[in-house]
Amino acid sequence: MRKGVLLGLVVLVFSVGGAAGADLTTKARTSVPALPSWWDTVTITGHVQAGITFNEGPSGGINFGHLFTDKANSLLMNQALLTVQRPLDPKASGYDFGFKFQAMYGSDARYTHFLGEFDQSISGRNQFDIVEAHALFHLPWLTSGGVDVKVGQYVTLEGAEVIYAPDNALYSHSYIFNFGIPFKHTGIMTTTHLTHLLDVYAGIDTGVNTTFGNRFDRFNGGDNNTAAAFHGGIGLNLMDGALTVLATTHIGPENPNVSSAVLAGVNPNRALRYLNDVTIVWKATDKLTLTTDLNYIREDGFNAVGSGVAQYVTYALNDWLKITGRGEVWRDNSGFFVAAFPGNLDFVRVEHGNPLGTAIGGGATTYGALTVGLAIRPPVPKEFDGLVVRPEVRYDTSLNGTTPFGAGTKRSQFTFGGDIIIPIKIR
Repeated sequence: MRKGVLLGLVVLVFSVGGAAGADLTTKARTSVPALPSWWDTVTITGHVQAGITFNEGPSGGINFGHLFTDKANSLLMNQALLTVQRPLDPKASGYDFGFKFQAMYGSDARYTHFLGEFDQSISGRNQFDIVEAHALFHLPWLTSGGVDVKVGQYVTLEGAEVIYAPDNALYSHSYIFNFGIPFKHTGIMTTTHLTHLLDVYAGIDTGVNTTFGNRFDRFNGGDNNTAAAFHGGIGLNLMDGALTVLATTHIGPENPNVSSAVLAGVNPNRALRYLNDVTIVWKATDKLTLTTDLNYIREDGFNAVGSGVAQYVTYALNDWLKITGRGEVWRDNSGFFVAAFPGNLDFVRVEHGNPLGTAIGGGATTYGALTVGLAIRPPVPKEFDGLVVRPEVRYDTSLNGTTPFGAGTKRSQFTFGGDIIIPIKIR
């Protein structure tokens, strides 16, 4: 009898223990979160940006020295932009793959086209443009940080300002952004993470704002000459990321392969253009950010040089209000680089070398510009989180007595403008 009771207790204990163990195993399995799938890391976002810049000139006039904000006293729908992307995992230790596709409709597209790609398909002020379309690869090669590879169409490494409006502190752009750096490239770019402090960039592309395909005196090709270009530099990440330095260059022939260039004594496929830029960003405090943009460019074919510096100071007054000041001096030694383009297709026509393109130059001028603007993020419903309003005042002047403003009649120009950016998050 006692043996039977003892045996029954042993069986009961093992039965209960086995059930409890099974429950614990099940809970342990269900409590471990599932790893995100590749598709879960894909995002779809966008924004709409509209603005206006007032000038004392007549309605419909030109704000000289501006590109994206060039139309005086006229409301612009600058960007309706959509981005679909899967960025590389910054912590990836093995192979990783991503992509980015970004398309834009608006008045900014007049200046951001890849040649031969929708650049003359719309003659109106608002046009369509593919800003970026590339594949991304992380390769665990060469160094502990590996190598990132970008293949396709992408924005330039250069400059403190970008095409993507929400990433700029001010509505209007600097002379350096407008005239001293490229906008976009078609090619291959590699980033080698030598150490956690040093990155090395090296790539080859078809040139500034170009794709593929050229022949002599062709005004609608994808490239304006037959030569390739180098794009690269170094990046430093210092003070735990509080101080970054990006020094880059783009070197290659950029003059159009057309009769007018050849008659001027320029070999479009051999005369080099050097576009050099150094951007230094120092986050001095949680509220104060200082950005310095240094620029030097040279065009060998026409013996032209441009150079200058822009200094930005941004201070966060509180969670919803930032103030930014930008001071800039930029020298165009022969009037080759700085120009206004009155027609909606004039900029791309000039890039193609089309004689129908009109460019209004400012002559050999040293430009000075002071801009002060606010970034106001009012309280809005969650679906509009990120909405920003950016009013600004700006003063442009010639520091050497020329008169590039007011249709060639004025030494200086005062503008007041601003924009609103409405974000859209789809996924």
